[in-house]
Amino acid sequence: MNKMPRRTKNKLNNKNRGTFGKWLFMITVALFVLFIVRFAYIAINKDVQHVNLQSKAEQIYTQRQVIQAKRGTIYDAEGNQLASDTSKYTLYAVVDRKQRSNTGKPLYVTNKKKTAKVLARYINLSPAKIEKILTTNRQTYQVEFGAAGSHLSVATMQKIKSHHLPGINFVATPARQYPEGEFASQLIGMANPKTDPKVPGGTTLVGQLGLEGYFNKQLTGVNGIRQDKQDVYGYQLANSKATMKKAVNGDDVRTTLDPQTQHFLESKVNKVYEHSRANAMTAVVMEAKTGKIIAATQRPTLRSKKDPVWRNMLVQDAYEPGSTMKILALSAAIDSGHFDPNGTFNSGTWSMGGGKITDWSSGGWGVITYKDAFDLSSNVGFAHLEQNMGADTWYKYIKRFGLLKKVNVVGMENEVAGFTQFKGILEQANTAFGQGIIVNVMQMMQAFTAVANHGKMMRPYFVSKVTNSDGQVVKRVKPTEVGHPIKSQTAHKVLDLMQGVVYDQKGLGHAYQIKGHRIAAKTGTAQIGGANGYSNGDTNYLYSMVGMAPAENPQYIIYITLRQPQNINPQPADQIAEAFNPTMKMLLNRRSASKKAAHSMVTVPSVVGHTSQAASDELSARRLQPVLIGSGKKVKQQSQAGGQQVLVNQRVILDTGGRVKMPDLTGWSAADVEELAQLLHLQLSEQGDGYVDSQSIKANASINKNQTLVVKYKAKN
Repeated sequence: MNKMPRRTKNKLNNKNRGTFGKWLFMITVALFVLFIVRFAYIAINKDVQHVNLQSKAEQIYTQRQVIQAKRGTIYDAEGNQLASDTSKYTLYAVVDRKQRSNTGKPLYVTNKKKTAKVLARYINLSPAKIEKILTTNRQTYQVEFGAAGSHLSVATMQKIKSHHLPGINFVATPARQYPEGEFASQLIGMANPKTDPKVPGGTTLVGQLGLEGYFNKQLTGVNGIRQDKQDVYGYQLANSKATMKKAVNGDDVRTTLDPQTQHFLESKVNKVYEHSRANAMTAVVMEAKTGKIIAATQRPTLRSKKDPVWRNMLVQDAYEPGSTMKILALSAAIDSGHFDPNGTFNSGTWSMGGGKITDWSSGGWGVITYKDAFDLSSNVGFAHLEQNMGADTWYKYIKRFGLLKKVNVVGMENEVAGFTQFKGILEQANTAFGQGIIVNVMQMMQAFTAVANHGKMMRPYFVSKVTNSDGQVVKRVKPTEVGHPIKSQTAHKVLDLMQGVVYDQKGLGHAYQIKGHRIAAKTGTAQIGGANGYSNGDTNYLYSMVGMAPAENPQYIIYITLRQPQNINPQPADQIAEAFNPTMKMLLNRRSASKKAAHSMVTVPSVVGHTSQAASDELSARRLQPVLIGSGKKVKQQSQAGGQQVLVNQRVILDTGGRVKMPDLTGWSAADVEELAQLLHLQLSEQGDGYVDSQSIKANASINKNQTLVVKYKAKN
């Protein structure tokens, strides 16, 4: 029997195994040591790849909440809001069918057809389009509706919510509301939401143009922060305290804009602008003694539907003023002793300095006096006056009137300073009748105050104060005298000559006569300059006028410019009168009424929300005359605001809403009729003076918005 061969050990193999084991042991020990060292380093330094673990843990378990500051409010002179905070909403729909509440209630859109039908009532999309948006693949969590579902108002959001549609939600973003619309929009400006990840709160309102831009920092305020420590379940950790930094609301801005005058001016300017089809139009109403702007507007505005203008034309547009500059040249000539009203010259044309100066009537009027030169607006006459004064003297007065430097009206930025080459005798003479010199509206308004205010020149202003969130005044703007370019007696002589423009037979300002009041005025017609010289044609002029009243001691200045009207029938001067005359008349009537019986004043109670009977009784008890209009049971608005001081027996119109019928206006004053027209949004046409004798809309006839009411006045015997 053979023996099996014996198996022998492989010494080399055993040696390899031993070496591998040793190396494995050494690597394991090394890794363990490295781990211990790394762990110790982290435990001691609390840092991993330059990330502080302690700080990171604080972030994870600290709940941080931004407290949004309220943007400041902009007010008119009576405390009505012109710009205030609100929210806009973006609509979205949850379509993920997994989304349910703790009780199992669906948090997604359950009925697409019904949801689409309801949403189509409130957003500009068809039910079919909305249903298509709601029908998506299963991976989609939520959907939005583009521009149609964005920037929704609070009212629209609430109406949609009232239908309790499952899955329909909203995201709010800060927004700004302007309840008065085009009310001095270039002065108020606009604020829009801007998202900035670096700013706490993410989205904030940023002002653009006007007061919104000028006072953006003060209006914005400072957001607050609340933070506390929470566990993974969202509960506040024991022994931890919440820390809070309160939000500081923005400052409020109070303007000098009188709401009645501003609304009245907006309506008149809009009518002239639309009829004339002008390229642009501006109008400013200012208190002559203080420089306080009580109304100002422009066309187009930044809210115009067609070609809106994103600039304040009152300081950002520069133009040659034309013949309204003759007021200042006349003032300089009188003040410097170089004006003889009875002196004569040959009108028509005058060759000088290698060129020719021509009157608007190129044939002229023969030999006329310098007084006639102002009435007839003779360019040749004012070139002679400039020569009589001397260029140095005239230039000194140009600077005295502040025409070549910024006015710096608080609240108006990016102002142009104005300019004139003032080189050569021809161009120097041209500046005396408003050519060859560039100005802005506020510069002209400031210069006009010197004539209206006994020689004292006042800086225009339309912001009265800025107050912080505690009501403390942080900035106050007061009437500011900025110069005394002419003597008091000079100003009085200029006002006398300005009355001649309106009332003398030769004067060109007959259109600006207002029965019962004395007006001082001057018209202007300036050619529009361009790269290739002055444009030709009657539609390529800047027509303007400035009026001051009462002429013997002006309280108000109104300055209107009309640029390149395409419709010049009636004549531009007559069209401007349609804005100037009723506005000045309203101001003077209101002033006369308040002066007549300051001792017979009574405070109007607020009766909005009262029943018509209770409101009538309360007004009657205060010796006021209630006039009820509308078919509603409760008063919705009143013509005279609560708290306002009015004359005893003043009519107070109470609108109860519903169907409105025209009252019998017989015997009403112009002021009462204008209040009614404003309250009911009627287009008013007035004829004559005194008290209402007839009305185009008969008493008890139903009234429609924007209907025209023609009223004829007759003086009482």
